Amino acid sequence: MSTEPIRLTKLAKRAGCAAKHPPGFLLPLLGMLPPVTDPNVLVGSSTADDAAIYRMSADLALVLTTDFFTPIVDGPRDFGRVAAANALSDVYAMGGKPLSALSIVGFPENLPVAILGEILAGAAEIAAEAGCPIIGGHTIKSEEPIFGLAVVGTVHPDRVLSNAGAKPGDLLILTKPLGLGIISTAAKNGLDSKGAIAEAIRVMTTLNRSAAEVLTQFDVHALTDVTGFGLLGHLRNVTAASSVTAEVWADAVPIMDAAREYVAASIAPGGTRANLKFLDEWVDWDADTSLELKLLLCDAQTSGGLLASVPAAQAHEVAKALTAAGTLAAAIVGRIVGPGAGRINIVPGSGLAGV
Repeated sequence: MSTEPIRLTKLAKRAGCAAKHPPGFLLPLLGMLPPVTDPNVLVGSSTADDAAIYRMSADLALVLTTDFFTPIVDGPRDFGRVAAANALSDVYAMGGKPLSALSIVGFPENLPVAILGEILAGAAEIAAEAGCPIIGGHTIKSEEPIFGLAVVGTVHPDRVLSNAGAKPGDLLILTKPLGLGIISTAAKNGLDSKGAIAEAIRVMTTLNRSAAEVLTQFDVHALTDVTGFGLLGHLRNVTAASSVTAEVWADAVPIMDAAREYVAASIAPGGTRANLKFLDEWVDWDADTSLELKLLLCDAQTSGGLLASVPAAQAHEVAKALTAAGTLAAAIVGRIVGPGAGRINIVPGSGLAGV
């Protein structure tokens, strides 16, 4: 009998949020759903937001979300930690605070049950850090390991931060670097020559709580988290929901060094490539944009950062406050250039001169 440790990523065809169906698959389906007429539904599926918001009273609304996926890393405890942080992020992306969670588990019969115990323990660790107890859940038998959370949070109805409020003149701020999907794919395929997965795990298990606590102190017009659809995919949801056009400054976007090296070697998850294919219909690329940079800007993140659209007059103060709070990035990466139908322009340089 082999004594080699079980590599969870080898049990899954696709890893983490790269396993999500691409936006081109999902958006038409959402358009087929009947409209929601309940006036207490403040945010539903119509704007492809990060979570749903249901008003309970004049001063209380619930934030409702679920997120689960196949292993993004090999270690069971790290898998649980990453999955929990990723699911909790949807609540932070709406300006809310997590209240409680339920586990969602698919687990193969032929794996040692101790592995599932480690996954659950890792998730409980991150949930405890967020002050959000995991109080139950549901399991099924499955061919691949699957784990995630259904999370309930709270927010004041007047303080919901959706993806639909971006305004011309706003600046865009990103709170984590990109490249997590590319690094995770390199590690899964035994190509992580720089050992970058350790840093990727640190990024993925860092809660967006501190970033959200800072952002809710300012006049944020729109907020989302950057996960499976990549930076440009989630920004497209913001611009489409807000009926605006955005500009992204390619050189200002924080990207993990190892991801730049690996994508140059043609390493990228299938979800990232699917994002790029879909977004080509929405993005106007600068003529000199390389394929590698396109893939990085579309990279399918797992437990990525928050992307905020804030008034230009407050942007530098917001970035300073985020840095003081210890967020992994506080980069001003672009701006909302005017009204429009959701398009995104990619331009070289940082774009910060004169801003």
